[in-house]
Amino acid sequence: MSSSNSSMVIMMVPWLHFTGGDNLLFETWQPSSNGAIAGACIGLAIFALFERWVNAMRGAAEVYWNRKALALMSDHNTEPSCHSPDTDESKVSGSVEEVKVSELKSQGSSAPLRRAPRTIPPFIPAHDIPRGALYAFQALLTYALMLAVMTFQAAFIISIVVGSATGEVLFGRTRGAKSHLLH
Repeated sequence: MSSSNSSMVIMMVPWLHFTGGDNLLFETWQPSSNGAIAGACIGLAIFALFERWVNAMRGAAEVYWNRKALALMSDHNTEPSCHSPDTDESKVSGSVEEVKVSELKSQGSSAPLRRAPRTIPPFIPAHDIPRGALYAFQALLTYALMLAVMTFQAAFIISIVVGSATGEVLFGRTRGAKSHLLH
């Protein structure tokens, strides 16, 4: 850096403004002309719309993964066990003592003991690793939009809000991800 540039300090404008020259995500991205600001606004609106689409696709993937996990858990529950009431008598060995229902009622226990159903789906790497990657990607998109908002350039903020609203109108009816990153 030359000595003439060392005394030059670039200050961020700390209030809403429509003037150009703000850094947009990178030092080299400084839209200053009206056309450059308009192009940046269109790009930010599309970027915000894309973030809403990623959220919708993440929600659709989570619905699919939840169905697969429930199917996997229910497959384990359909296996016959020695405690199930519909055990085939031909499978019962001769060393098992038969107990009549009337004898069980006299002991005070009329309902068979059952294990509580599993409330948390199992860890399935094929589901959970992509879920984490999609969340990280959506967080990256959201933080990039947040950095654009932090320039206080009002046109950028309006474009992001319009792009997010348009994306929500287009993709919000699909079941989006439960955790919204902006809250």
